[in-house]
Amino acid sequence: MKKLLIVVDMQKDFINGPLGTREAVAIVPNVKKKIEEYQAAGDEVIFTLDTHEKNYLDTQEGKKLPVIHCIRGTVGWELDDSLKEFQGRRFDMSNFGSSMIGEYVTEREYESVELVGLCTDICVITNAMLIKAFLPETPVLVDSSCCAGFTPESHENALNAMKMCQIEVA
Repeated sequence: MKKLLIVVDMQKDFINGPLGTREAVAIVPNVKKKIEEYQAAGDEVIFTLDTHEKNYLDTQEGKKLPVIHCIRGTVGWELDDSLKEFQGRRFDMSNFGSSMIGEYVTEREYESVELVGLCTDICVITNAMLIKAFLPETPVLVDSSCCAGFTPESHENALNAMKMCQIEVA
């Protein structure tokens, strides 16, 4: 059985754009190395892309987080330059988690599912919990050195919450 790596929202707007942080910039080399390791082993890598339309500010999320970001087709929506050449299916997500990914993983058998990316405290935790719900007997892992939250404190809070839900945090 193969392992699956889910690279969550490693997009320019979250790294060095309007929602970027120093911590997000710092994890890019770690995420790149992790992808290379998975692909060298013949394991599967998929990518999520936070995807909004031009009416973002009219959405519920846009009203609560009025920072325009990850608008489909813009430079900020793209994966970081050091990651965009990697092969792997892309999933556009208009909200924090994707039932499409849950359905995708249940159609295959995985030894484990690992998540890395941004933001630990929103999309990483949401997708990790979703995967755990769809695959309760499959080990779900999160590599904390390949994740960053909006703040270091919210990153740690999310990691602790995932641990409580039987998600392995390395």
